[in-house]
Amino acid sequence: MKIDWRRKLSSRKFWALLAGLVTTIGVLLKVPENTTAQVVAVIGAFGTVVGYMLAEAYVDGQAAGKE
Repeated sequence: MKIDWRRKLSSRKFWALLAGLVTTIGVLLKVPENTTAQVVAVIGAFGTVVGYMLAEAYVDGQAAGKE
């Protein structure tokens, strides 16, 4: 079965899972809370940017197909 990476990377659930995983690993490794919060914020920001880029690419592709 082929993985649809475009769909997966634009999923909010995927980015929430990744942030939760990083948080859990940070707690296990006793990383300071401030550092963990900063890493989770970066993951959330990156997820937002990737989702936006994929959505815009889809819209542009649909518009190009109509011409």
